[in-house]
Amino acid sequence: MIQGFKAFIMRGNVIDLAVAVVVGAAFTAIVNALVEGLFNPLIAAIFKADSLAKSLVVTLPGGNELLFGKVLAAAINFLLVEAVVYFVFVLPINKFKEAQARRDEPADVSTPDQPPTELELLTQIRDLMAGGTDHEAKHTV
Repeated sequence: MIQGFKAFIMRGNVIDLAVAVVVGAAFTAIVNALVEGLFNPLIAAIFKADSLAKSLVVTLPGGNELLFGKVLAAAINFLLVEAVVYFVFVLPINKFKEAQARRDEPADVSTPDQPPTELELLTQIRDLMAGGTDHEAKHTV
């Protein structure tokens, strides 16, 4: 049982997941500061509220409130986290993998001969039929 657990822990995807969680938590603090320090005040100024979370409030009968601004702030936060992850991690790693794959390819990769197209075959047949008498004469000599 311990050997199985050790094999599970040492698998690459478990370690990758752990790194992703740690890095995600670190970037969440940066993105939250960005949203709360820049985007919330700008959007709140548009809606004339103290913060984005306190804007777009709809009061329901009975005193409950729908906080559309808070949902909008969470959506902006999510999009910013995704943008950071994509542009800081995914895009550079994909570019690195593409460059690595180009380096790993053999230098002399020849493409296999493509079979002739139907038009090319018909052209060859036409040329052979048109020159058939000359062709036969050349071979009989």
